[in-house]
Amino acid sequence: MDVTDSVAEWETLSRWERAQLGRALRRLGWSYGEIIKVIPVPKGTLANWCREIDLVDDQKQAIIDRTGSRRGVPRDTQRKRRAETNRIQEEAGKFARAHMDDPFWVAGTVMYWAEGNKVGRRLGLANSDPRALRLFVEWTRTYHSAEAEFVLKLNLHEGNDEAGARSFWEKTLGLTGVEFHRTFIKPEGTGHRKNHLGQGVCLVRVRRSTDALIRTLAWIDSLAGEWRLGRLLTSPPGR
Repeated sequence: MDVTDSVAEWETLSRWERAQLGRALRRLGWSYGEIIKVIPVPKGTLANWCREIDLVDDQKQAIIDRTGSRRGVPRDTQRKRRAETNRIQEEAGKFARAHMDDPFWVAGTVMYWAEGNKVGRRLGLANSDPRALRLFVEWTRTYHSAEAEFVLKLNLHEGNDEAGARSFWEKTLGLTGVEFHRTFIKPEGTGHRKNHLGQGVCLVRVRRSTDALIRTLAWIDSLAGEWRLGRLLTSPPGR
């Protein structure tokens, strides 16, 4: 693409050609502000066109030299968080290796591996068995934070006693005064379950637990490595 000619012919360019021009100028190392001065495009549109284009260090420094400021130089806003995540994962690996003989830690980690939430930003586990959820609560307090705060959410069938179910889970889990999020009520006629669970399924989430989730997933990886499950699960049967 001849950038000079394309700029002059802006009004006649198709939408695709305009996007290509914006990308071409960005690849040359122009800041968004410099590009907008020569082609009439909203900054948001330009940023969307160029979101996958990374400037090299020399181009970033050239923008600073030309403009006298860091405006227009893309910032790595996630750098500190990535470093913190790496630190948490490294420490979690050391912790896991030191607790491989701790049956309570292993039990809770394996249960979370099987039943726990693996995506999102919070530690959480859903189950209909109060014993499993009590284990999760105590495991969280023991290995993550003694001050962990919990929130509950119930999944019930239509006709279940919601107030009774809330009272049951609050008392059974020893979480007096715990906050409940809005209950999900499954209407009659959906699904095939005949034996409706009287107390439903309870989801226990931990407030402000992004770091705890990262740590837990690293513990799971450590267990898999210790037991060589990664190799065993990918090897053909009989080997």
